[in-house]
Amino acid sequence: MAATTAQSMGMLPSGMEICTTAPDIFYLPELVFGGLVWILVASTHISPVNPLGWVMFVSVFCFVMTFLWMVMFAAGCHKSSPGWAAADFVYHGLAVIFYLSAGVELAYITLLRKSVLPVGFQLYQIDIAAVVFAFATTLLYFIHAILSAIRWKHF
Repeated sequence: MAATTAQSMGMLPSGMEICTTAPDIFYLPELVFGGLVWILVASTHISPVNPLGWVMFVSVFCFVMTFLWMVMFAAGCHKSSPGWAAADFVYHGLAVIFYLSAGVELAYITLLRKSVLPVGFQLYQIDIAAVVFAFATTLLYFIHAILSAIRWKHF
């Protein structure tokens, strides 16, 4: 993989190459972990009407955009253009900011729910799992953004 990664830093992959080159190898884990955040947040009952609206927006938005971004890269729509390399870095940088803010909000609301509301232990565990996956997804997007910046620099 190291040879493939070093060789492809000056060009954008297409087709199945996105499954073997960094940073594009992170698309599938981002989708899986982001989908888990979406599912875990949606599966809990929150008594204030909509405190987790931002978290749901971020998880759904990033899930859909990452899927579309992956499909566009797999289809080769980018034609190995430097503009697409820059856009890849910008999108993943934005996703890092979004997921970091959503993870902090989710952790804060989870702490409030534990101390204020009588919550069942199972719901609390679901909330904790959502927080862990939110920060894990943030880390995946951060690594992808750093590697995308390196690739953009080498264009």
